[in-house]
Amino acid sequence: MMAIQSPLQQERTADDGVPVHHGTVTFPAEQPLDLDSGKKLGPFTIAYNTYGTLNGDKSNAVLICHALTGDQHVTNLHPLTGKEGWWSLLVGPGKPIDTNRYFVICPNILGGCMGSTGPASVDPATGTPYGLTFPVITIGDMVAAQNRLIEHLGIDQLFAVLGGSMGGMQVLEWASRHKDKVYAALPIATAAWHSSQNIAFHEVGRQAVMADPKWLRGDYHSHGVVPRNGLAVARMAAHITYLSEDALHEKFGRNLQNRSDRTFSFDADFQVESYLRHQGSTFVDRFDANSYLYITRAMDYFDLAAENGDVLANAFRGTRARFCVVSFTSDWLYPTRESREIVQALNAVAANVSFVEIDSNAGHDAFLLDEPEFFATIRGFVESCAAKRGLPPPVEQA
Repeated sequence: MMAIQSPLQQERTADDGVPVHHGTVTFPAEQPLDLDSGKKLGPFTIAYNTYGTLNGDKSNAVLICHALTGDQHVTNLHPLTGKEGWWSLLVGPGKPIDTNRYFVICPNILGGCMGSTGPASVDPATGTPYGLTFPVITIGDMVAAQNRLIEHLGIDQLFAVLGGSMGGMQVLEWASRHKDKVYAALPIATAAWHSSQNIAFHEVGRQAVMADPKWLRGDYHSHGVVPRNGLAVARMAAHITYLSEDALHEKFGRNLQNRSDRTFSFDADFQVESYLRHQGSTFVDRFDANSYLYITRAMDYFDLAAENGDVLANAFRGTRARFCVVSFTSDWLYPTRESREIVQALNAVAANVSFVEIDSNAGHDAFLLDEPEFFATIRGFVESCAAKRGLPPPVEQA
């Protein structure tokens, strides 16, 4: 039985009329996904967006892999928040990932909550949401599902695969598991394995979710409630790790929030407290609590060296892809030394790799922000690869 493609919905970007398609594809139970846990998942659905037009020989496809709290809405208005896409500074007409030149694909990851199958999806065997009966997944499982989508779209080789943070982990998995399908790889602000410190931060967040009385051991959907408080606290704790001390001090310092003096209470006296509470409260309106548990666990399990005989270089042996590894000076969540480990492994197998450390005080979130040196790096690398691939040069903007 063939995968079922839902009718594509199309809109236009506000920038320059580049076509945006919102699609879903469902792979039937007869085509289950073999998970790293040894279990099978089927049927399963992948929701995705595309931007731009696929050329005749399908050589201009760019896959963007999103981070933990991201989704497929890269550079269009988000249907839930009404805000611009999470990477609209980097992706769009005339931008470093130029949607006038490239066919950009961004899937919502397996385990997500924006249309792809995850713990909030209905289990066809029971007619109720999976909840904690959803199988535990890995970064490799996410990439395996994406590969099914790429095959469904008839694309033999991706011109480029890029992503930051957890998206960068997916890039590394693509480059390792599907060597012949990746022409250029851009792992950004990421690592080849999740550190014990990062596992610890994730465990704090998961425990916050599970301690919420409305979590109900993951069965909150059946009771019509949401563990908002626990998920909000998880988001607040995680968000601190995305910033740097300098960025927090520059943005907030010890400034009070809409008051002239301390209240001597546990209200949000400080601007930074109010900011974190806002981050938490808005997050729960667009994200599923169980998805948060599953995705953070997938990141914790990520260890590319362990998958390859405890030698990271083995993951890339035989690769022909061109790599550009990017880190940021103030990123303490995925510090530069972890990017250097990736570069050293690539050098060990004589891979084609360049490395750039961007000077920024914005912390881990720098890859999402207006960082001119970062944009110039991505543009230069992508244009160099496009020239080697024989893709047409960029059209001069009027």
